[in-house]
Amino acid sequence: MTDFKCEICGKDVDLDLFLKDFKVCPFCSHHYMLDVKTRINLIADTDSFNEIAGNLKSIDFLNFTDTKSYSDRIAECEQKTGISEAIITGSARIGGYNVCLGVMDFSFMGGSMGSVVGEKVKRLADFAVANKFPLILVCTSGGARMQEGIISLMQMAKTVSAINRAKDSGVPYISVISNPTTGGVSASFATAADIIIAEPQALFCFAGPRVVKQTIKKELPPDFGLSERNLKNGQIDMIVNRKDLKKTLIKILKLFSGK
Repeated sequence: MTDFKCEICGKDVDLDLFLKDFKVCPFCSHHYMLDVKTRINLIADTDSFNEIAGNLKSIDFLNFTDTKSYSDRIAECEQKTGISEAIITGSARIGGYNVCLGVMDFSFMGGSMGSVVGEKVKRLADFAVANKFPLILVCTSGGARMQEGIISLMQMAKTVSAINRAKDSGVPYISVISNPTTGGVSASFATAADIIIAEPQALFCFAGPRVVKQTIKKELPPDFGLSERNLKNGQIDMIVNRKDLKKTLIKILKLFSGK
C-alpha cells in the first residue's frame, strides 16, 4: 500500500504499518479514530465478543428534519458504517476475564447519544449486574443527538442511574476515553467510572475549545480539554497508549478479581 502524510507531524507513514499499529502514527504517536469493529478486535480476546441488544435501532419519532430527515440520516450512517447505532454492546473476554463491553463509534452521527445509545448502555449495565461481570465502556462522542430533542438529554440521567446500580451491586466499571469525548456523554457515564483511562491527546471535556473561546472571549491554554491536562487536574486516572490498552485492562481486571 502507499504511504500517507500524518495530519499532525506531516511525515510520510507506511499505511501497512499504520493499520497494523491500530492507526497510531509511528513518528508522533497521534491516535487516529478507530471504527467499532477494529476497537473490539484490539481489546477483546479473539472471537469472544457476543453482541447484546443488537436489534435496537433508532426511529424518527419526532419526524425531525433539518437539511434532511432524521430517518435519512440514520439510513445513510448505517450504509456508511455497517453498524446500526453509535454504540455496540456485548459480552466478551479480555485476557480470559469475562466482561461486559460497550464501544462507541464517532463515525455514526458523531457518536451522538440518543435513546438507543442510552438503552444499550442501560441493558449492558443490567447484564453486568446479573452476571457479576466488570463493565467497560469505550467512549467517543460529540454529545446529545439533537434529532431526538429532550429524549436525548434524558439519557444522561438514565445511563448514570444504570451505572450507579451496577456499582452499588459491586460491579467494577472502567471507562476508556478516546478522541473526542464531549457533551452529554462526557457529563454522564464517561465520568462515572471507578477508573477512567484516556488515550494520549484525546479531547475530553463538556464543551470544546472553540465553543468555550467564543463564549468567554479569552484565549485558552493550548492543552485545554486534552488528556494530559485532565490527568494533571485529576479528571482521569491514567493515559494509556493504544498498543498498551489491552494489557492495562487485564492488569486492572486481575486487580478487581482479587487474584
